[in-house]
Amino acid sequence: MIQRSVLAAIAACLLFAPATASAAVEPVGRIELSRMMGRWYEVARVPNVLQKGCQAGASEWTPSAAGFAVVQSCRKDTPDGPLKVWKAKATVADPRTNAKFKMTFFGGVVSQDYVVVEHRAEQGWLVLATANGKYLWLMSQKPTLPAAVKTQALARIRQLGFDVGRLEFPLPPRS
Repeated sequence: MIQRSVLAAIAACLLFAPATASAAVEPVGRIELSRMMGRWYEVARVPNVLQKGCQAGASEWTPSAAGFAVVQSCRKDTPDGPLKVWKAKATVADPRTNAKFKMTFFGGVVSQDYVVVEHRAEQGWLVLATANGKYLWLMSQKPTLPAAVKTQALARIRQLGFDVGRLEFPLPPRS
């Protein structure tokens, strides 16, 4: 139990510490929560300690009594590497837009606010960022995005004011 608490504290300090140079981010518009449900694959991310070495990342969103259950997973070092899983609970923090979430990790020890800053449901992708703008993820409903769609998504991330040069592109899951 102590080891878990220590790991949670370290993760909180390293991953979720506020960024002094980052501005608060806002959602672009309202999202339909039913379109957030299901499996989302990680296409790109700003590097963070918790996901160091992660490949074939994914998040599974399912409704729960208190909001949503989110199971995040990745493979260590390669798409066939050992599975790493962590769970979160998410609640809508802004019912007006449905695009701001409060997520808790490690049994509630760590809490973080997230914002869906772009959601292109018709193309099957979204951009999720921490509320302070320090971290960002490009997520897709399919393991990979077609090249033209990925280019469009990256252009949109740049347009939103994020530095696409900071992004890393983990390997997708093997088919």
